[in-house]
Amino acid sequence: MRITARPHQLPARVAAGLVILESGLSMAASNGERARQTHGMAAGTYPFLKDLDPEEFTRWLAKSEIALGAALLLPVVPSALAGAALAAFAGGLMGLYLRTPGLRRQGSLRPTPEGLGIVKDVWLLGIGAGLVAEELRGD
Repeated sequence: MRITARPHQLPARVAAGLVILESGLSMAASNGERARQTHGMAAGTYPFLKDLDPEEFTRWLAKSEIALGAALLLPVVPSALAGAALAAFAGGLMGLYLRTPGLRRQGSLRPTPEGLGIVKDVWLLGIGAGLVAEELRGD
């Protein structure tokens, strides 16, 4: 496994890293109603989260997004590691999209207007999978 990112991987890593870092920083400043909404949506999809305090859940999610964003932005973090973390994070978002009622059209993968904001995050899954695949190829 390479220790540093390859130069051609940097644009995708920076794009994903900045978006995720901004999301985490914004979420870290949230409390009350936004924390309850974020937790409610996540717990509706992933029931094991329902017993967590909404503000504590949101703090942990924000910290996770900040750490992931920073890992993507720092070229010294191996692309296989950053890519695997990004793919796992994006996989969770795709699970949210697929399991939350009202985000997809009936019997289809096509998003409703409400689902468009989440389904667009499929690009994160593509970047993460691409980073991992390239590193596993071993060129």
